[in-house]
Amino acid sequence: MHAGNASTIALLIGSNVFMTYAWYGHLKDLKGKPLLIVIVASWAVAFLEYCLQVPANRIGYHFFSLGQLKVLQEIITMCVFAVFALVYMKEQLKWDYLWAGLCLAGAAYFMFRNVSPV
Repeated sequence: MHAGNASTIALLIGSNVFMTYAWYGHLKDLKGKPLLIVIVASWAVAFLEYCLQVPANRIGYHFFSLGQLKVLQEIITMCVFAVFALVYMKEQLKWDYLWAGLCLAGAAYFMFRNVSPV
């Protein structure tokens, strides 16, 4: 794997950890706080997400098409979200997660099927 690909993937994983927490972490950690506090706290966390997401896209655009970057980001988002939901939020695993994952695998197949190996 090219170093740029690995950097892109690592940055996308990091950004998605922050994004997932900014979007959903408040449901557990700030549930009793006023909405304005929750919004400001989520924006602060989302700023960290952008500090990783923007460089990930800039680096990744040298190696992936725009569509490939988007599908890659969505797959990483769902993987990070699944771990977050199961481990942090204590959600129960459902069969629907498997079916959604298979749909994402199909999306990845169609976006990357014509890419020649490096």
